[in-house]
Amino acid sequence: MKTKHLTLTLILLFACVLTGGAQPKPNRFIVISKKDFTLKVYEVKAKDTLLVKTYPCCVAKNPGQKQKRGDMKTPHCTMQNPFKITQIQDASKWTHDFGDGRGSILAYGAYFLRLETPGHSGIGIHGSTNNRESVPGRGSEGCIRLLDEDIIDLRKNYAYVGMKVVIKAEDVGPLSFEKKQAPVKK
Repeated sequence: MKTKHLTLTLILLFACVLTGGAQPKPNRFIVISKKDFTLKVYEVKAKDTLLVKTYPCCVAKNPGQKQKRGDMKTPHCTMQNPFKITQIQDASKWTHDFGDGRGSILAYGAYFLRLETPGHSGIGIHGSTNNRESVPGRGSEGCIRLLDEDIIDLRKNYAYVGMKVVIKAEDVGPLSFEKKQAPVKK
């Protein structure tokens, strides 16, 4: 069993080196606040949960829980049932037509961190190419947008496949461990 675990760890480390991504750290997780328009990376150390990084973000145009495709809402979850990153994809050439007259444009930045969001597909964390002004705030069709330089930083230094992601509803305030945190400068 130990050999299997060591082999898997070495494969994951090798994959991270090849792709330029963060080394998986199962003690790290992401919390996104639809209320405060922030994406925060936390790390559990001993019995403490420490804030590692904060990014401004954009969530969906409409508040509330995602119900169906096209409702312009970002799904939310709890700490007890978090989402997780299932894929990290190169999105640098991905285009999208927002129906605003600009046609199909580059729209996702360098990476798309695909989330497992039961009942919904196509939800992820990505860059803001051609729409920097939307970050922070509301403006996406359901995904979480970061500034282009921030999605690169998140991918390079923190995000990995399997990482837990909690998206808090608009009416959810700070979680218990968040109340103890001093603000982190970007």
